[in-house]
This record gives sequence, structure tokens and C-alpha cells, in this order.
Amino acid sequence: MSEYAVLGKRLPRPDALDKVTGRAVFSADVTLPGMLHGAVLRSPYAHARVHRLDVSRAKALEGVIAVITAADVPGQKNEKRQYSPSTPNLVRDRAFFAGQPVAAVAAINPHIAEEALGLIEVDYEELPPLLDALEAMKTDATPIHPGLYTNVTDTSRKDQVMSPSNIAWHLTWGRGDVAAGFKEADIVLENTFRTQTVHQGYLEPRAAVASVDLKGKVTIWTDNQGIFSARELCARFLDLPLTRVKVMPVEVGGAFGGKSGQQLSPICALLALKTGRPVKMVMPRKDVFTATVPAPATSITIKAGVTREGRLTAVSATLVYDNGAFPSEQPKPFMGGTAFNPYRIPHLKVEGYDVVTNKAPSGSYRAPSAPQAAFAMESQMDLLARALGMDPLELRLRNVAVEGDPMPHGAPFAKIGFRETLEKMRQYLALRGSLKGENQGRGVACGYWGGGGGTFVANVNLNADGSVVLVVGNTDLTGCRTSFAQMVAEEFGIPFEKVIVVAGDTDTVPFADNSTGSRQTRQMGTAVSRACADAKEQLMRQAAAQLGAEPPDLEFAGGGIRIKNMPEKFVSLDDLARQSLSSAGDGPITGRGAVTRTRPGNAFAVQAAEVEVDKETGKVKVISYVAAQDVGLAINPTLVEGQIQGAVAQGIGWALTEDYIFRDGTMQNANLLDYRLPTAADLPSIETVLVEVTSDTGPYGLRPVGEPPIVPSLAAVANAIHSAAGVRLKELPMTPEAILRALQAQEK
Repeated sequence: MSEYAVLGKRLPRPDALDKVTGRAVFSADVTLPGMLHGAVLRSPYAHARVHRLDVSRAKALEGVIAVITAADVPGQKNEKRQYSPSTPNLVRDRAFFAGQPVAAVAAINPHIAEEALGLIEVDYEELPPLLDALEAMKTDATPIHPGLYTNVTDTSRKDQVMSPSNIAWHLTWGRGDVAAGFKEADIVLENTFRTQTVHQGYLEPRAAVASVDLKGKVTIWTDNQGIFSARELCARFLDLPLTRVKVMPVEVGGAFGGKSGQQLSPICALLALKTGRPVKMVMPRKDVFTATVPAPATSITIKAGVTREGRLTAVSATLVYDNGAFPSEQPKPFMGGTAFNPYRIPHLKVEGYDVVTNKAPSGSYRAPSAPQAAFAMESQMDLLARALGMDPLELRLRNVAVEGDPMPHGAPFAKIGFRETLEKMRQYLALRGSLKGENQGRGVACGYWGGGGGTFVANVNLNADGSVVLVVGNTDLTGCRTSFAQMVAEEFGIPFEKVIVVAGDTDTVPFADNSTGSRQTRQMGTAVSRACADAKEQLMRQAAAQLGAEPPDLEFAGGGIRIKNMPEKFVSLDDLARQSLSSAGDGPITGRGAVTRTRPGNAFAVQAAEVEVDKETGKVKVISYVAAQDVGLAINPTLVEGQIQGAVAQGIGWALTEDYIFRDGTMQNANLLDYRLPTAADLPSIETVLVEVTSDTGPYGLRPVGEPPIVPSLAAVANAIHSAAGVRLKELPMTPEAILRALQAQEK
């Protein structure tokens, strides 16, 4: 790999000082003159019919300025489409989950707003809820939404979808003949694995501030994963043109996919429109759990066949995702197919179901749907290795996907580094040696994430002193502003400190899609590199005229442009910048770069967990963890390692402790005490091994970084527990109680 001057260096984040000193502005920090405070009344029932909704007493309370219900929402009037999990869905005549908004108030302070909620009278008729996806998808189950019909990808079945169903999507894909493949196998195993609903665990609660000017334009400050997406969702809710809505940039205190939608800011904006005054709303932690979009629970059955030599012959899988109260706008089960990307599987059949139930609508969580599917597939691979008496890492190496192999959807892999990552892990574990402690075990697992596409635009402006301003419209969740600054500095050959990255509001910056799918550094990075190339081409033409040469004979070096092999023929970037802005110049140097479609980045992760199980209590201690990942090029290794370590920490929580506990569809542990997120005391030192096999589908050989490392974590911990305690748990979370029950069942 070629050496870069700035890329690949551990440079500090320019925004770090503001964040650690508390000067960074988050949406809840915004305070405006005359500001009101909003609060939301939510359904206490998972499924109920509303016979009467009376807000008159709340409106009459002194200090209350406005009360709204579904009848006041412009975007919900005469709307025929199904409810969307991305926006607030105020109850019309039925509540579909416990936590669904019923009404909202704006008052002069938060205490009066809360008091007003208690004065709203609602007559509910509680209805039987459907709380399990497997029950909801049965043909005799009552449809939750009478107007919901199954979307299918199998064209031969389209005519069969004749009646409403709780199955929102039914997707099928694969290749070969699985029946023939199973006949070729010497060992065939079939198992069902289940995961529960889990939350993304961001520390900043959902919050929003909205104000309206004299012309009726709404300005919104809100936590988000994309200012343009937030603007569109709010405009749709308010039934306003995009020119009447502006979203301001703020820092975001964690998101992980969970802030792609806007469940609060549209309500806040509507209250601002109703009152003509600024309104602030901050979700209580209970509402963050019950009224946002956690990751879906799943039930996944996998049947896999393998020869005595360890070659996979066939895999069939059924993936059922519990999407909660409203159907997903994009079928997440399709993404579950990523679990099969790491391996050569000649015969493959996958069916995915997206099912609605009376739970909170689910959404994206770091590599959406991939961790659940990988938990099933990687647990199955471990069981196959045990049946063969083969090292689990060796089984994976014998079936490793390489460049040119077909992915589940049929397209061939471009250049990938999965084998190299497996080999790095094998070398690491060989040096570490076998475990010596009693009741200790090691588990390995693999994961894949392709990375998202999307449209992104970037502008670069050259200042008179040779510094560069990069203007982008994306939300920085991972330190990508630092990476972009490194790219610009590398392209222009200037110090990192001479680059400023500006993220403005929706009226001033170029378009950017959501910060999701591990696509920011690759996709926006492509736009940034193209913007730099555009500006550099202009500079080359200007320098060529001054140096008496042709642009192809020039190169950027040492903070300027020189003739190749003639370093004395040089003009500095500072001089070129000043000349371009002078009366005799050709005008300011401004570069523009855009990207819409790119091929997947194809990132692979291989992880090994080492645990110790107390067989008297069932408690699991993770004593060591290593995560190897092909990152293509680590633009900033410190940021890359932080992303990997953070994802592993979330995966360990998902595996061992995190779970929505329901009673009649109402969450019972909607707080940070009873919903058990892992803390530093629960986690080992997480070592990272960065593999750099450059991709040929992105700038500088980059691959997705933030999402691949959570994909194998669930299975790595499960496989380690099996190794340590001798019991295979097929359902998450693997709590001490679950492990004790499994040990007791084994004894019997």
C-alpha cells in the first residue's frame, strides 16, 4: 500500500475540545426567547380502540398555549398510505402499540405541560394484542392493519396475495438446488435461533426545538442522521413545501441507525406553528425506549449441510423479523442475507418475512438485521465444526468466499480481504495459545457488511491564504469530519490544520443522504475527492499558464504545484489562491463533487471472544476479545479502532443482557437501570487487528468500518459460552438464568 502524508495518521478530532468541555451544541441545548415546552401523551395499551378523546380540560389549564391531536396534523388528513415508523403516528381511532402518541401540549413550562397531559380524557377499549411474529403471521391471525397486503418478490406468487395479512414483506432468493445439495452432505443440521427486541442505546434522548418566522417558515433543531431526511419527514407531516422547512445542524449524542426517523420533531414543529412561538421537547428516557424504533426481534431457522471434508453443500434459511406496529418502508429481512456472504454455498435458499405486531415499530440498528442473522448462521457453523471434530476457524477457511465468488443475490465479489482477515486471526490465536482456566472457552465468528450507497455532494473553496473550506451536508456521527479534512489535506498537499469542514443547514449546504449504512466515509469521501479533483484541475490550468507548461506535466507537492522533475519551477498554493481572487485572476477556485451510485465496499470482520462461565450462578465474564477487520485503508486508525470497539461493546450487551421485557405488550424495563446496557465494568480490553486489503470500489481503497464489527459479536460470545460451559444457547440474551437452566437441563 502506498504511503500517504496525511491519510492513515492518528490525527486529533477538531471537534473534540468542544465536546469534552461541554461547548458543543446539541438540540436540547438550544434556547430561544419566549420558548414553550412540549409534552406527549402516549397510549398505555399495546392495542386499543379510542372511543372518546377530550382535550378541553387540558386546553383550559392556565399556562397551556396549545393542544394537538391527530385531527390537527395536516399530513395525516385523508391519508390512505400505511403508517410509517419514521414519523409520529398520532392515534386516530386505534392505538397499535404502547407508547404511540395520542396528543401533545405546549405550555409555558414543562411542569404545566405534564400536568396538562393528566387532564386529557381518553376512553379506551382494550383489544387483544399480537405480540409474537410467528403467531401474527399465521393465516388465521386477525390483521392488525386491514389495508396491509403482503409485498412479495417472487413474481409467481403476486396473484396469490388476495387478502390482508400481518406479513408486510415476503422475500425469497437463492441459487442452485438445495434438495440436491443436502443429498451431497454427510452431516445436515437444522436449528432455530431467536433474538429479542433491543435498543440502540444512544445516550442523548430524542429532542427538538422548533420556531416559526413571520412568513410561516419553520426552523428545526433536532437530533438526526440526516438534515435533508429530517426536513422531508417534517414537511410531509406538516404538509408544507420543502422551502418552508429548514433543519439546522446540531451535534448528535449517538444514533446507530435509531435516529434515521423523526418521532418527535414533527410534533414539536406543529406545536410551534399552532402557537407562533418557539417550542422545545425532550423525550423522557421511558419514551425513548417505548416510542422510538429499536432493533426487531427475530426467529431464524437454518438448515445446513456439510461434507466430511468440511465443504458446505447447501443452506436453507427462514428469517422472520418482528417489525412492530408498522411495516418497514424497506424490507430489512433482505439484509439478513448478508449472513451467507462470507461463504461459498453452492445451493442456497433464503426466505425473509417482515411481520407486524403490537410492539413499538422497529428500525435500523447498526448493520440492520445482519447481527441477528449472523448469530444464527455463525452458531450453526460452530455446531457443524463440532459435529466434524474440526477447528471452527478451519471450517470457515475451507469455505471462505474470495474474489469472483457469487454473493447470495448473484453478483460476483470484487476484490475482498476475507481470507486475509481469517489468516490474521489464526495467527493471533496461535500466538495467544490455548486457554488454561477452568470453565473458560473461546468462540470465533465472522460477519459481513456491504456498505450503503446514496447521493452525496461536496464543495471545496480555496481561501486567499491557501487554506481550504470543505462544505458538506452530512451529519457527523463517527468523526467523519476529521476523515474528510484528512482527505482534503492529502489531495492539496497542505497541513491538516489548514482545512476547515463546515456543515450548514438545509438552505445552505449541498445535498447529503442519511448517515447510515457505513457509507459516510466511502460515499461522501468519494464526493469530497471528486470536489478536490475539480478544484485541482482549475489550479493546474492556472499554474500551467504561469509556469509555461501543460497541465499533464505538473504535480502537487510541498503546498503548491511544480513541473515534474523540475522542483525549482514551483508556484505555491497561497500565490495561486491570491491570484485567482485578484482583479486580474480567473475567479475563485471552487470545486464540486457528487456521487450517487457505487458498488458495495464488501467488508469482513472476524472476531474471537474468550469467556469464563460460573457454573454455580450462570454468570458470564468476558475475559478477552479481539476483533480483526478488513478496513481497506484506515484513514484515521484511532477513529477506526474506536468504531470497532464500540460496536463490539454493543454486541456483547445484545448477547448477554439486553432485552425488552413485555407484559401485555407494555415494556416493563424502560429505564437505564432495568434495561441492562454493558458498562466499562462488564467489558474486557477489546483488541483490534486492522487488515488493509484495498477495495477497488471506493476512494483510497476504503471499506465500510462502523457496522461490520457488530455483526459477528453475538455469535462469538455464544460460541465461547458453548466452549466454556458445554451448553448451546439458541436464544438471546444469554442471561445467568438462561445459562443455569441450560446446565440443569443438560444434567437431566
